[in-house]
Amino acid sequence: MSLIKPVKGISPKFGENCWFAENSTIVGDVMMGDNCTIWFNAVVRGDVNSVIIGNNSNIQDGAIIHCTYQKTKTTIGNYVSIAHNAIVHGCTIEDNVLVGMGAIIMDGAVIETGSIIAAGAIVTQNTRVPAGSIYAGNPAKLLKMVSPEASEVFMRTANNYVMYSEWFK
Repeated sequence: MSLIKPVKGISPKFGENCWFAENSTIVGDVMMGDNCTIWFNAVVRGDVNSVIIGNNSNIQDGAIIHCTYQKTKTTIGNYVSIAHNAIVHGCTIEDNVLVGMGAIIMDGAVIETGSIIAAGAIVTQNTRVPAGSIYAGNPAKLLKMVSPEASEVFMRTANNYVMYSEWFK
């Protein structure tokens, strides 16, 4: 069973049909929508500020979601996929975003709708990633715009993770 723990009297809240791996950790001021999945060794820490996750979003294996005390909360929109070992810290991720494996998104960053953060990218503090763009590198910079054909990846990936979670229920 995953570790779900209150902090300072505030317990995580979840929508319907969510699934959490047995060794995931979800603590404190976390509010999650419907059909969300938190995968193996992933950590969602709402201990020092709040974490809000929309519907149909997935936090994959080893990812860390956190925030900054008295400064920045973390907001993750709908149909967002946070890939393996990514770190999302004190930032805003809008709807239909893919954060690649091992990417890091720092405090105050805003990832606008329909964007892709490439694997291994480091989005530095207060960076604004425009809607529909692909950012890569360290520090992350605009690589190119998301093609209309590639934009279907957001919904497909998010929906696949809901399907995968059914295999474990």
